[in-house]
Amino acid sequence: MTENFDRAPGAGWNRLKPSSPGLGEQDGSRLPKTGEGDSKASFFNQHEPLRQPRTSPPLVENNNLSGAGDIRRNIKTHATQSYYSTPGQTGGPLALNSRLSVNAPEFYPKNYTPYQESTYDEGSSSYYPEVTLAEMVQEFLNHLNSSPASFDLEIESITATLNEWVTTEETLEELVDLIYKQSTSIPNFAYTGARICNYLSHHLITSSPSGNFRNLLLRRCQTDFEQREHAMKANEATQKKFHSYVLFLGELYLNLEVRSRKGPPTRAEILLSALKSLMDTLFSHPVDGNLICAVKLLKLTGSVLEDTWKASRKTDMDELIQRIENVVLDASCSRDVKQMLLKLVELRSSNWGRVHAASASSEATPDNDPNYFMNEPTFYTADGTPFTAADPDYSEKYQEILDRENYFPDFFEENGSAEDYDDEDEMDPEIEEAFEKFCLESETRK
Repeated sequence: MTENFDRAPGAGWNRLKPSSPGLGEQDGSRLPKTGEGDSKASFFNQHEPLRQPRTSPPLVENNNLSGAGDIRRNIKTHATQSYYSTPGQTGGPLALNSRLSVNAPEFYPKNYTPYQESTYDEGSSSYYPEVTLAEMVQEFLNHLNSSPASFDLEIESITATLNEWVTTEETLEELVDLIYKQSTSIPNFAYTGARICNYLSHHLITSSPSGNFRNLLLRRCQTDFEQREHAMKANEATQKKFHSYVLFLGELYLNLEVRSRKGPPTRAEILLSALKSLMDTLFSHPVDGNLICAVKLLKLTGSVLEDTWKASRKTDMDELIQRIENVVLDASCSRDVKQMLLKLVELRSSNWGRVHAASASSEATPDNDPNYFMNEPTFYTADGTPFTAADPDYSEKYQEILDRENYFPDFFEENGSAEDYDDEDEMDPEIEEAFEKFCLESETRK
C-alpha cells in the first residue's frame, strides 16, 4: 500500500495503479483490458499540476523531524514566487494588475499633522523651549496688572530676574518698549506701570551708551510727544491711544523720582513742561474726548502742578482755569462735558479738596485737625442711629454696644456659653483634693 502512495501535491488522483486487482472487486465493476482502458488510464495519470495555494501550508510542529525547517522555507518561498511574480514573469492576477509601487510616497490623511520629536539639547535641563525676554516680561506685567497689591512683594524678585536677562543695549531697549506699550495701551495699568518705571530706573543695573533705563524711557515718551498735533487730526483709535499716553505721562510725573547726591529726590522737570504743552494741545481742540482727558489729567495732577508752579512763581494754573472757563462759554461740547469742567473749576477753588490748616499726623488732635475722624468706623445704636468717634456721646453709645453684645460674644459662641465662665474660682473636687495634698507635701518637705 505504501509503495503506491505518491507524496507530490495532487497525487491523490493516482494513488492506486489501474492494474490493482482489488479496485474492481470493491466497486463491483470491471476494468476494461482493451486499448480503450489504456486511454482512460493515461487521461487520469497525465493531468495538469495543481496551482499553488495562496497561503503557505501549516508548519510542522514536530521539531524531531530532520529537515523540517528547510521544508517549511522551501514551500513558503515557492508559493510566494509563483503567485507574486514580477510583470515580466508568469504570475498571479494581483501582481499583473496591481498599481502599487515600493517607491510611492507615504500617504497621510487630509487633516493629519506629522509628529515632530522634541529636540533635546545635552546642555539643556529640560525638553521645553527657552522662554524669551518678551514672554517673561509680559508674564510679569500681566501678574501685576491682575494683582496690583502684590507690587511691593514681587518687584524686588522681578528686578533681580531682569538684571540677569537684560545685559545688552538691545535687551534694555526691548524692556523699555514692552513696559511703555503696556502702560499706554491699558488705562488701568498706567499707575502700576509708572511705579515699575520708577523702581527699575533706580535698581536696574544694565546701562547702554545711549543711556540708562530712565533715559531710554524719557526718549520713548518724547517720540509720542512730538506727534501730538498729528494725533489730534487722526482717527478715533489714534486719539484714544494718545489720551492713554497723556494719562500715563501724568502718572509718570507723580511717581518717577530723580535722585541727586545733594538733596532729596525730585520730580522730572521735563515732564512738567511736557504736561503743560499737552494740556494746551487738548484745549486747542475742544471736543468731548480731548476735554474729558484734560479733566482726568488735572484731577490727577492738579494739586501737585499748582504747588510746583506757585513755588516757581508761575501762573500757569490760573491760565489753564481761564481757558477752561472760556471753553465752557464758547465751545460746542456736550452738556455733560461742560458740567465736568465746572466741577473741575469748583474743585480747584477748594484747593483741590485739601484742608488748609491740616496738622501733621503726629500732632493731629480732634481740636486742631478737622480730618481727624475721617477714617473712623461708623457704629449704630439699638434704634439704628449712626454715630462715629466725632460724636460727643461716642463713649456712652459705644459702651451700650459692648453691654448689648456681652463684651465677647464670638468668644463665648466658639468656646461655650457665658455661664461656663462665671465660676472661675471653683475647682473639681478631685482636683481640689489633689491640690491640698500637694500643698501638705510641700510644707512637710520644708
